[in-house]
Amino acid sequence: MRPRSLALAAAIAVLPLTAVSLGVSTAQAATPNATPRVALPNTVNPAVAHSEKKGDVPAAQQIAVSVSLKLRDTDALDRFLTAVATPGTPEYGHYLTPEQFTARFGPTQAAVDQVRTYLAQQGLTVGDVSANRQVVNAHGTAAQVSQAFGTHESSYLDPQLQRAFFANDAAASIPSDLAAVVQGISGLDNHAVRKNRIATPNAVTPNAATATPSGMAPAQYTGAYNLNKTGADGTGTTVALWEFDGYSKTNLTTYDSQYGLSGPAVSTVSVDGANYDSAPGQGQGEVELDSEIVRGAAPKATQLVYEAPNSDQGEIDMANKIVTDNKVSVVSISWGSCEPDTTAASMTAVDNAFKQAAAQGISIFSASGDDGSRDCTRSTSGSSVKAVDFPASSPHQTGVGGTNLKVSSGNAYSSESAWSTAGGGVSTVFAKPSWQTGTGVSGTMRTVPDVSSNADPASGFAIYTAGGWQVYGGTSAAAPLWSGYAAQFNQKAKTAGQPVLGEASPRLYSVANSSAYGSTFHDVTTGANQDFSAKAGYDQVTGWGSPVADALTTALLGGGTTPPSGGCTAAQLVTNGGFETGTASPWTTSSGVVDNSSSQAAHSGSWKAWMNGYGSAHTDTMSQTVSIPAGCASAKLTFWLHIDTAETGTTAYDKLTVQANSTTLATYSNANAAAGYVQRTLDLTSFAGQTVTIKFTGTEDSSQQTSFVIDDVALNVS
Repeated sequence: MRPRSLALAAAIAVLPLTAVSLGVSTAQAATPNATPRVALPNTVNPAVAHSEKKGDVPAAQQIAVSVSLKLRDTDALDRFLTAVATPGTPEYGHYLTPEQFTARFGPTQAAVDQVRTYLAQQGLTVGDVSANRQVVNAHGTAAQVSQAFGTHESSYLDPQLQRAFFANDAAASIPSDLAAVVQGISGLDNHAVRKNRIATPNAVTPNAATATPSGMAPAQYTGAYNLNKTGADGTGTTVALWEFDGYSKTNLTTYDSQYGLSGPAVSTVSVDGANYDSAPGQGQGEVELDSEIVRGAAPKATQLVYEAPNSDQGEIDMANKIVTDNKVSVVSISWGSCEPDTTAASMTAVDNAFKQAAAQGISIFSASGDDGSRDCTRSTSGSSVKAVDFPASSPHQTGVGGTNLKVSSGNAYSSESAWSTAGGGVSTVFAKPSWQTGTGVSGTMRTVPDVSSNADPASGFAIYTAGGWQVYGGTSAAAPLWSGYAAQFNQKAKTAGQPVLGEASPRLYSVANSSAYGSTFHDVTTGANQDFSAKAGYDQVTGWGSPVADALTTALLGGGTTPPSGGCTAAQLVTNGGFETGTASPWTTSSGVVDNSSSQAAHSGSWKAWMNGYGSAHTDTMSQTVSIPAGCASAKLTFWLHIDTAETGTTAYDKLTVQANSTTLATYSNANAAAGYVQRTLDLTSFAGQTVTIKFTGTEDSSQQTSFVIDDVALNVS
């Protein structure tokens, strides 16, 4: 036997965000300098037109602003983003570092210095500049802000939300010599607040926690979407959670314990000094939902919880910190605001950071909202306005809609329909990107969502939060599920020597528009939101549908639609079959499998794959994906197997299963134990013309060790 420690997932805590009441006092002076000025469009919050003005903001009140700078050479950037996501181009998969992006497309240092100098001249205190030079933060009194940006700051009451806020009455302006470098100004109002996209069943009283879980468990949604058949668990990947609240470590570890999950400890990354974990607020359930769904889908992925102030400036700074940190390959977003009630300048600033994410190979998945095609239902514009949610409407991320999922007693996919309040519709801000094509796609503006998965609270998830079990749904649950899938894919891509998923939508649309669509997505064709119905192909409720994860992975890796064809050249297809590189790659294995200890000898060389041997309940896996040419008349899988056991008798207590995709080729057990290695041969000829995942799974019961030691694996074709 050999000892092995399994890392337990950690967790975190949360804090509420409250609106600051606004006093009314003498008006600020708002006389800009005499130099010619240029008005900045889209810098007035739309709520101003629907709200009641109460008076002037006190001249001495402090206001923090973010000045967003323009990207450079945007035509070349757009061409690069298309090429880097398109297989077959020279740029495909050759992602940029943050430094490379800034050097090619970011604002210049001279532009930053120009803006900093101007702000300081106006009496503002210049704060941080984002590492990619896209944002300059500053703060000062209302009088100084008004002077700098030619605005007048007033206090308002939003009658729809019954909430006080401040805002500029008219568009901000800047000196004409800054117009070439400044994209926009955010922070001139504090109206926009990002809302989470969480939902509970109508029959469930809010905050009615229970002692035992009753919603959908990880085994059900991973089984239904074949997430348990990809041969990946997120090992070696990192996912960012985009949050405006915090979490409790004990809640996350309780969830993990309930479902037997383990993985790297969750940790917090503070943005602009925010850290809610010591006193979680009303958004705690959202943060814990996000983390627990990612853990269920990709348990071994590292999770970084980015926590920011719930403001325009906080959102912009979080977006830029994630891309400049460059620590993650996937971002999950479950917070948003309806487009008509969000300042377009702020949306553009966030989308610019998303462009950088795409250039660096970072996938972003955003919840599409829980108010159907009327996303402003709980906002200022109200339910009469057709609207979509931002950031799900950004063309540089993937918007995730919602369904009602039914799962069989065996945790298999049964059926799926559109959730009646799943967010979807047409953006009024962003034009339709070039990749958004296919059956059901129409118009000239960006449509939402792109994909979907379970979100209806009636088929909701079991989530442990605030000391009890809840049933939660909402597109808040769908975004982290797709993020978990992306983590799985990135693990598989690395093993196969291929690029990470990167900007997901262009690649997902490419698969959806291919002959592989029917086998890679569940096309949801029933149900509707207020204005759009689910239908064959793409629709504005469920997008292209939900994932068939194993088939989708194969297609994205290039093996699902066009496997090798024609003649067959005699070859050996398995890479690193003797494990002598000293690492698992390109195998995907559970921890500790590839081994060179003297306790079990290798068949040849020093390294081998040692599965199980713990003497306690344990499962080990090892897999590699290969493509078998269609013209091959023979495909033989061979490997040397040594079985060492402390079990006695002929009962099979501990087992090793060998599979090709979902087909079981052979099963061995402690009853097959022998003193040395035995070569095993399995026939894969029937898989000619297919991409095949060869998988070894070792399972051990609660007592008496059995070691399955594998070496010199080969797949010879001719």
